[in-house]
Amino acid sequence: MAAEHEHKHVRVAVIGTGFGGLGAAVRLRRAGITDFVVLERREDVGGTWHDNTYPGCACDVPSHLYSFSFAPNPDWPRNFSGQPHIRAYLEDVADNFGLRQHIRFNTEVQQMTWESDELHWRIDTSRGSYTAEMVVSATGPLSDPKIPDIPGLESFEGKVFHSAQWDHDYDLRGKRVAMIGTGASAIQVVPAIQPEVRSLTLFQRTPPWVMPRMDRKITGTERWLHAKVPATRALRRQALWVIRELQVGAFTKHPKQLGLVEKLASAHMKRAVKDPATRRKLTPDYRIGCKRILLSNNYYPALAEPNVDLVDSGLKQVRGNTLVASDGTEAEVDAIVFGTGFHVTDMPIAERVKGADGSTLAESWKDGMEALRGCTASGFPNFMTIIGPNTGLGNSSMILMIEAQLQYMVDYLRKLDTLGGGRTGGRVALDARRESVRAWNAHVQDRMARTVWNVGGCDSWYLDDNGRNTTVWPGTTAEFRKVTQEVRLEEYDVLRPGTGKDAALAGTAAAGKGADAIHTGEGAR
Repeated sequence: MAAEHEHKHVRVAVIGTGFGGLGAAVRLRRAGITDFVVLERREDVGGTWHDNTYPGCACDVPSHLYSFSFAPNPDWPRNFSGQPHIRAYLEDVADNFGLRQHIRFNTEVQQMTWESDELHWRIDTSRGSYTAEMVVSATGPLSDPKIPDIPGLESFEGKVFHSAQWDHDYDLRGKRVAMIGTGASAIQVVPAIQPEVRSLTLFQRTPPWVMPRMDRKITGTERWLHAKVPATRALRRQALWVIRELQVGAFTKHPKQLGLVEKLASAHMKRAVKDPATRRKLTPDYRIGCKRILLSNNYYPALAEPNVDLVDSGLKQVRGNTLVASDGTEAEVDAIVFGTGFHVTDMPIAERVKGADGSTLAESWKDGMEALRGCTASGFPNFMTIIGPNTGLGNSSMILMIEAQLQYMVDYLRKLDTLGGGRTGGRVALDARRESVRAWNAHVQDRMARTVWNVGGCDSWYLDDNGRNTTVWPGTTAEFRKVTQEVRLEEYDVLRPGTGKDAALAGTAAAGKGADAIHTGEGAR
């Protein structure tokens, strides 16, 4: 167990113990690197699957694809597993790969500062300080809940909480409850609590597209077969992956092809919602896929129940225990549950990272997040983000993207070893060249211009305050794996103690004039 006020130097510091952080720890150990620490602000592993415990919480990606390739689980109970099973899976990963010895729980990162003279990061935490040659930030974009600034909310006399901070001590039975938002969490919460509450008022600013959730129990025979014949498990995963890779073109190049999917979603709604007026409220006016497509078999049936009131307007203000929508509709409630998402394009961790010039990552990203290959930002040497800018997905498993970035991390460390002449050859750092980052970002934004997320006619959390999509990857997971297979040194400046940038690499062709210079690794678009 770590001392209460520990100060220690490590080669790598990993932040977070969700899929990204635990995956990084496994890959580090497999690469022969054991001099690392994993800093976790909670009391146990799991990341977002530790924090989100709201009723009905589950994944919308099939379990056999939403798991590490190096840690297959033949015993998934359902096609789409719930939060308890996913959290248990991550706990098993931590135990089976011997990761807990590296983890410091209840340790929140307060500040990370690059110290140029020493070529390392100083990390101040709630339980002491560390220095590290490299930092891998795996805090994830779905880690810090966002509650909108609603006038009068402080005057509300009832209970208020976010879906990601569910208050299990508060009994909703017999209560008048307001659900704010209609995102992925809300459509799971609504049917889970509807049978228990006295009334449920759903404030809907924008209706989502909802498709059937093709969920079922995985039979004992299937689970036995996956355990005894691993090839069947691998084949199942491969099939799930291929199906989703084939869908990418409709999202990224031919959004009009999604019209058929809209008809399927509309038919799904009509089967459960018989009232034409309610169906009109629930029908989006944007192309399906522009916002995250949601999966549920019980959301629409719950809305059709007599104790549910759908308010087709966002929450505008609170007057005591009365909630007032933008269209003037009022509802008196005992509790408010916010399903209003997370800080995605303005990740709070960015405010705690100070780079080479003393600016924070948040300041560097004030005009929009951008990182070379979704991993590294200029001016922040030896700092890597897992699930960084433009690495999100609209239709497949983020674990595939995480594993691609972990390969990049391992090669990054390998390059540092080579440049330093081995671990005893001297310290060295890599700093993504500003020109390389800009060229990469220009390439990504050029591809993004015709995707459904940009032309689908909606305002989503994929977009930042400037209307730019800084979250989603506009291609297949195979493409991303290819472009993160290795670190290209021509895209970086090499830093050494007291000498600044390595003259041998400064000013190379990686400065790039356009995307052609950055080795995108893709074929014809």
